[in-house]
Amino acid sequence: MLPLSVPFFTTIGLAVVGYLLARRRALTVASGDSRVLNALPHQHGLNTALSTLLPPLAVMLLWALVVRIGARRDLVLAPENPVFTYILLIGLAATGFVLSLLRISRDFRARNASERWIMALLIFASTIAILTTLGIVLSMVTETYSFFGQYDWRDFFFSTTWSPNFRGGSDLGIIPLIWGTLYISFIALVFAVPVGLFAAVYLSEYASPRLRSVAKPMIEILAGIPTIVYGLFALVTVGPLLRDYFAAPMGLGQSASSVMTAGLVMGIMLIPFVSSLSDDIINAVPQAMRDGSLGLGATKSETIRQVVIPAALPGIVGAVLLAASRAIGETMIVVLGAGAAARLSLNPFEAMTTVTVKIVSQLTGDTDFASPETLVAFALGLTLFVITLGLNVVALFIVRKYREQYE
Repeated sequence: MLPLSVPFFTTIGLAVVGYLLARRRALTVASGDSRVLNALPHQHGLNTALSTLLPPLAVMLLWALVVRIGARRDLVLAPENPVFTYILLIGLAATGFVLSLLRISRDFRARNASERWIMALLIFASTIAILTTLGIVLSMVTETYSFFGQYDWRDFFFSTTWSPNFRGGSDLGIIPLIWGTLYISFIALVFAVPVGLFAAVYLSEYASPRLRSVAKPMIEILAGIPTIVYGLFALVTVGPLLRDYFAAPMGLGQSASSVMTAGLVMGIMLIPFVSSLSDDIINAVPQAMRDGSLGLGATKSETIRQVVIPAALPGIVGAVLLAASRAIGETMIVVLGAGAAARLSLNPFEAMTTVTVKIVSQLTGDTDFASPETLVAFALGLTLFVITLGLNVVALFIVRKYREQYE
């Protein structure tokens, strides 16, 4: 990849110089009286700086992308001598520098010109998320296509055996991984949804403003705890506790790593997601609906059960689906709390694994990216992406429909 630091810093320096020179030239054109200018001197400086800086930066980004694509396809798309690149980028910056300085006059609307540059920059910034998503999808699709060129898609989607072997003869069935992912996520949601929903109902309907101002931030602190800390909590505390007091006495297992361990700890992590979103949605229910129910003689709990919750149900369902998509993509808690065994079982006290864990394991170490045992990670990632994207789309659709109903 070409070293672009030299033209990058040269362009920044030229933009700073352009800003200062443009201000001085604007004052010179105005004979020292900025009132006769159609734009203030600093606006002329800003236009010159942006005209100098933004075009070369755009070319640098495009150039880096082209070189990266060429490297992935074993193509040489860049000249071996970087001097040509330096001349092109610095020449582009110098062109913008000179032209913007020559345009400075009393009637030139530098403010409008700089606003156009800023608008282009904002448009680019707003498309970064879309471009990033497209880049992720394209990278996974290309590698997944290569994987299915070496491994039968029917064995991948319908086989119940996961046994990778880098020496060949691997069984790469996704069903055990999907089962472990859904099983652990289901237990996490069974724990997190009632707790988070009850907490949201209490905070929005019963708690005093003073208590709410303290309790809600404390619950939301759980969302800021790193997942590795949750994983250590599952490994050191929750796992041994479930093994000693539940699994072993009931004859269901002797391992501290289990689906139940990872599910419960993941449920704790999901509580703030369900609680905060549900609390905001319940508070969005019009107060007139509560007053009407109370005026007809219903108690506060009856109003909550029969009026508030049904009215907020679409939004609550959206919150649950967003929490589910978060649970499906979790890795560290599963690695430390559930183990790495790919199996089909209903016993919640057995070790299992998920799609995300196997993605990490297949890409760890000195691996050959041309082998199906490594490329399967991209097929797993694309499958997981489709599942979580579907959940997010459904959740956002439900929440948006709810908000439109009460706004």
